[in-house]
Amino acid sequence: MAALTPLVLRQYSPTIYKPDGTAHTTKEELTPLAKHIRDTILATGPISIASYMQLALTSPIGGYYTRGQVFGREGDFVTSPEISQMFGEIMAVWYAMHWETMGRPAKTSFVELGPGRGTLMNDIMRASKRFKAFYASIQGIHFIEKSPELRRLQHDKLGCDWNDTTATSDKNSPGIPASGTSKSHNGLRISWYDLLEEIAVEQDCVPLVMAHEFFDALPIYKFEKSEGGKWSEILVDVAESTSIPTDPVSSSAKPSTSHFKYVRARGVTSNAALIMRDQRFGALFDKGDHVEISPESARIMIQLAEWISSKSGMGLIIDYGVDWTQGNTFRGIKNHRFSDPLSSPGSMDLTADVDFSYLRYAANGKARCFGPIEQGEFLHSMGIQARLQQLLHSTSDAKVQKDLVDCYKRLTDVHSMGRVYKVLAVLPAETAMTPVPFASAAAKEGS
Repeated sequence: MAALTPLVLRQYSPTIYKPDGTAHTTKEELTPLAKHIRDTILATGPISIASYMQLALTSPIGGYYTRGQVFGREGDFVTSPEISQMFGEIMAVWYAMHWETMGRPAKTSFVELGPGRGTLMNDIMRASKRFKAFYASIQGIHFIEKSPELRRLQHDKLGCDWNDTTATSDKNSPGIPASGTSKSHNGLRISWYDLLEEIAVEQDCVPLVMAHEFFDALPIYKFEKSEGGKWSEILVDVAESTSIPTDPVSSSAKPSTSHFKYVRARGVTSNAALIMRDQRFGALFDKGDHVEISPESARIMIQLAEWISSKSGMGLIIDYGVDWTQGNTFRGIKNHRFSDPLSSPGSMDLTADVDFSYLRYAANGKARCFGPIEQGEFLHSMGIQARLQQLLHSTSDAKVQKDLVDCYKRLTDVHSMGRVYKVLAVLPAETAMTPVPFASAAAKEGS
């Protein structure tokens, strides 16, 4: 989950030339996590990119999300809610507006997947107080979050009292919140879960789902179409200390400090046989093309779609990506720059563009999807310019005013986040209405 506009990746590799003129690259430090991944590969053979991502992001040995400060200017990337309060305020307006159109249900609960530092939900709840009847319907907040450090940050951001907090039973990492009471938001109960299916919401309680920069961090598998229409899986292997690995993504040989490299599977892997049997992939791609597929994204999307339909809920999915399948978007993000995803696992965020067509395909027949539309269009249609004017008039400080305008531009400009990020709305399968502001993008069922 990372808010970045495209940047040129510059790699600096200390290269030493041996007497015969060939290049030898000094390898980076072998951290405990890198050693664990290396030993796993040496024991079992090359692993999928999905397995590598899971280890690098969530391993208790040193996975990226076990760290605390990964968001914001002091971290590796800045998300939209961290840029401006206006983002969360606009989301609150959207939920309140559609709560009205759906008959003002008496009970609602917010459900956020991958809530970051809790900034977005905190802004949504703060802005929701302006809509008294809507705010009164909110029974609680449910966070899907595996990271212990991020749970603690979310707990504090929403003003929960540690004296009234129930911790998990994990003895190896004490103080991980499982539930707490928010003093900032009228004593609402905040609950944390590892998985969506763990949430138990009353049958008459309508879920209001938010997935902001969640799907981009889910594990992907990568495949290359070979001779005869077969798909070869791209795997992660150990790079020898003297090797200059060839990256099958770019087909260029560059010295690398990483202990890992990409390789093509020698035969048809079980992943390739299972995932790529869908004929929609075979018809759209030619020999040599690469595709990135996230079965975990499809699995979660199916759950969300069925849940939203069965409980008459609503959801927004906001992420960077496109409405078709791509092949070469897997990357690392460190210190607000793109970086080699195989370098120093655990030190950077790993991400890939979201395939919104794949999410819609997964939801087909289970819920109605509207969009995706560009983030800039969504925010403008929902009134972000009017909110900007209100904030500008509330201060005479020129610097504050400039910062407000700069943040607005960053969120909406087509050369920044306004075009790269997309918004997809998910409503129950029986929904007849078109949600605001998706009139320009009629409901799209599976592709």
